[in-house]
Amino acid sequence: MEALVKNTILPAHPEYVGLGNSFGIDLDALKNLQNTWTSKYSWAAEQTKFNQLKQYTATIEGLTIHFIHEKSGQPDSIPLLLNHGWPSSFQDFVPLIPGLKSVSTTPSGKNVSFNVVIPSLPGFMFSSAPPQNWTLQDTARVFNTLMTEVLGYKTYAAYGTDWGCVIAYTLYSKYTTSLRALALDYLPFFPLSRDQLAAEGITLNAFGERAYEIYEHALATGTGYFVEQNTEPNTIGLALYDNPVGQLAWIGSKISIWSDPRAGTNGSLINPETTLTTVSLYYLTQCFVSSVFTYAQNPNGFMTTYSKANTDAPLLFSAFQFNNQYWPKEVVAMVGNLVSYTEHDFGGHFSALDNPSGLLSDLRKIGDYFKA
Repeated sequence: MEALVKNTILPAHPEYVGLGNSFGIDLDALKNLQNTWTSKYSWAAEQTKFNQLKQYTATIEGLTIHFIHEKSGQPDSIPLLLNHGWPSSFQDFVPLIPGLKSVSTTPSGKNVSFNVVIPSLPGFMFSSAPPQNWTLQDTARVFNTLMTEVLGYKTYAAYGTDWGCVIAYTLYSKYTTSLRALALDYLPFFPLSRDQLAAEGITLNAFGERAYEIYEHALATGTGYFVEQNTEPNTIGLALYDNPVGQLAWIGSKISIWSDPRAGTNGSLINPETTLTTVSLYYLTQCFVSSVFTYAQNPNGFMTTYSKANTDAPLLFSAFQFNNQYWPKEVVAMVGNLVSYTEHDFGGHFSALDNPSGLLSDLRKIGDYFKA
């Protein structure tokens, strides 16, 4: 991998100057990442950190499912399933593990701790690729089996973001006996248009207006990857299969554009090292092709028609200012038993890395509502 990175030739100068990242990743930014990869970054050091985690595999429905299982040690700890999306991995949630395992106090004064379970989605990292017609609803079924049969938890809570929110919400709506609390920062429903919001009598506050403008900009300028991966995953997948710098450009652009512009400050862990670790995981596990196929396999993964889950389990939602989609409180309440809605002025799409303390605080609130 290191040799391929070092020997990849990039243009000496940008074709058009002054564009920044408005048309994809900036050439200078990509060159800086390439240079960091070859001169400062150590995959071996990251590998050593990962090897300190309690990692396992289980065979479920013929698939090898890789997962981290870090237990608190407290007898009343809440099992918590964390679901990543694309282009993410289990890495995003690793910084949250110590805070989730340790005993903390909820806003109402309860003690709470978690047994943390972080699986790699089928087709991602160390989990095997699923059959061609596999959907995220299938993944939800497998993850419920992981939690209840493999790990033996009668009930548990879940969090999801990006594609992970589809999995987590499926658990919330279909596995109501075992899934007893849900936390999200993304919905498996496309945001309502401004006309639809007005028809529902929903007026955005200042936070919501800014968040909606960010969503509108992302919708207008940043959906090329979505179309490509929905319609021609093999084309982009094979083109970048043995090209780590190409994967860096494709994935790195999303990390850059979808993060808070202040990423790397205020406790944000979005930096060159975490970006390079993400890309290294995709490249070294040879999962890029199967990961992008998730889009083609789930053309209706994000729904346009809203419906409310038939469950009394609590739903908690975290809204991060610079996420690439936005749902106001009134909209989130349309899909579940909303008990908590928190606005965060800092953070974007990769909230676990961009604002880990904010997401950790929100996840701890599960302790106020979870009933086994």
